[in-house]
Amino acid sequence: MITLADSTLNFLKWIAAGLGSGWLPKAPGTWGSLFALLPAWFILQAWGLSGLGLATLLVTLLGFIVCYFLLPELVKLGQSHDPGWIVIDEWAGLWLNIVILLYAFPDVSLAILLPLAFVLFRGFDIIKPFPIKKIETWGAHWFSIMNDDLVAGLMGAALGLLLFQVFA
Repeated sequence: MITLADSTLNFLKWIAAGLGSGWLPKAPGTWGSLFALLPAWFILQAWGLSGLGLATLLVTLLGFIVCYFLLPELVKLGQSHDPGWIVIDEWAGLWLNIVILLYAFPDVSLAILLPLAFVLFRGFDIIKPFPIKKIETWGAHWFSIMNDDLVAGLMGAALGLLLFQVFA
């Protein structure tokens, strides 16, 4: 088993906490998701939908890697295998939601799409309807901690697509 240096552990915690956004008091998943909207908007402005798609893939891979190394260290320290302050999974799930909605409806204003994506993603992430609750328990913790939010992002995007079809 690898033991990480304190500086490496602190850096991994900072990444896992969504650049610290997961350490804000009360409702860290909501804070992390809100914070994730700002870099998503900047990425969209600078590099468009393909840039956010690539960033989503990278933050997802980074989330898996960070959780793989960080979670065993947290358990050694007596912490939960799924602490609420880890919000890199919220970033990945929300960004996936945004990418899907923008791909399907590229002309929708970001002023409408981003808040809608946030509400849909957080709704599915908080309520955890089937299959999200089940997926949250599949596999190793580093794997499941990311996957339930990715599925929440997919389900939020599916509902968003339906809403845009009906009301747009």
